[in-house]
Amino acid sequence: MSYASLMVYVNADHVSKQLVGVAAGLADKFSARLVGLSALAIMPPFVAEGVVIVDNASEFDIAQMKAKLADAGNKFRAAAGADRQAEWRSAIEFPTETLMGEARCADLVLIEKGKSGDIYRSVDAGVAILGAGRPFLVVPAAVKSLAADHVVIGWKDTREARRAVQDALPFLHEAKRVTVMEICEKDEMDIARHHVADVVRYLAQHKIKAESRVEIQAHGSGADQIIGLAEDEGADLLVTGAYGHSRLNEWVFGGMTRDLLTSSPICCLMSH
Repeated sequence: MSYASLMVYVNADHVSKQLVGVAAGLADKFSARLVGLSALAIMPPFVAEGVVIVDNASEFDIAQMKAKLADAGNKFRAAAGADRQAEWRSAIEFPTETLMGEARCADLVLIEKGKSGDIYRSVDAGVAILGAGRPFLVVPAAVKSLAADHVVIGWKDTREARRAVQDALPFLHEAKRVTVMEICEKDEMDIARHHVADVVRYLAQHKIKAESRVEIQAHGSGADQIIGLAEDEGADLLVTGAYGHSRLNEWVFGGMTRDLLTSSPICCLMSH
């Protein structure tokens, strides 16, 4: 099992050469097709007291947006490597909705870690992860490459975590070291050890050697604890489920997922 197609979302206002470089490196690692994507949306008219303040975008405005997307495509190709057969896609549509739709053609989607901004110009990472039906690799801005030599699986006995382990199998096969880690309450240690041992045996059936680790939940953020443990172990990739649900047309995220999206200095592979 491997990744045949990787997609990387590029912010048209600021093309991250490092993010594209990570994507290109992984495309080489897995002999995968690389697809770059970006989108910009037209702002609707703004009305105040019955008076239109900003009218619909003019043909000139749309032409400028198309030019910016074309420029982002050129920067993407340059960062990916001139000799690489990379595909570029762009759209005048909402970025998050565009990414969720275009993800149909990818095994894995790469996005840069950061807070969601203007919905007309940037992707809401949390919404995209929960809605695209594909695993996402969230890459911190400081990361220049991803060897994935030591992968830590943040285990929780849920559908999302099981999906994440399955989606991460190509990385796990290539890793030099894999650790399955669960953080739990003190009175749940025995059942947690049982769950983690099952995952280790499952991975062994895929010819992946993994070790187990169970830790008692400390005070403070669970995300901070797992990040700290992963950093202490020298891990360069975290694999976790992504948790959240829709409520009153808004996505409500689990604390661990939210904190990892905003604060992890380590690349995170997340599945929902």
